[in-house]
Amino acid sequence: MLGEIGLGFLLLAAAGAEDAPDEPQRLARKIAGLRVFADDAGKMNRSIDEVGGSVLLISQFTLYADVRRGRRPSWTGSAEPAVAEERIESFRRALQDEGLTVETGRFGAHMQVDLTNDGPVTLLLDGAEL
Repeated sequence: MLGEIGLGFLLLAAAGAEDAPDEPQRLARKIAGLRVFADDAGKMNRSIDEVGGSVLLISQFTLYADVRRGRRPSWTGSAEPAVAEERIESFRRALQDEGLTVETGRFGAHMQVDLTNDGPVTLLLDGAEL
């Protein structure tokens, strides 16, 4: 077993060939400030820090799958493995710099990830759009 958390975020992260160098910091800042955890009134009003949550960061290059043509996905939009590994590591450090506890998987490994999804929230964040 590599990383394991309780309450918090499961982040599936991919590095793109066209990603800007400051994207990990912008994404980490946004994630740390998201108010998606319920307050005492049941409204999504608390951040991960406010609820004592952690982050499980899993590299997932297949998020860049392009299935517009043919039947076999293309991953040409993803960064080369060496570049992607450094960008995911930079993202991990940026999350920690935001004060978050971060657990990880193993870059490039075949992993089985268990998730108990408690609630209706699944978000797609693109650093280029922040």
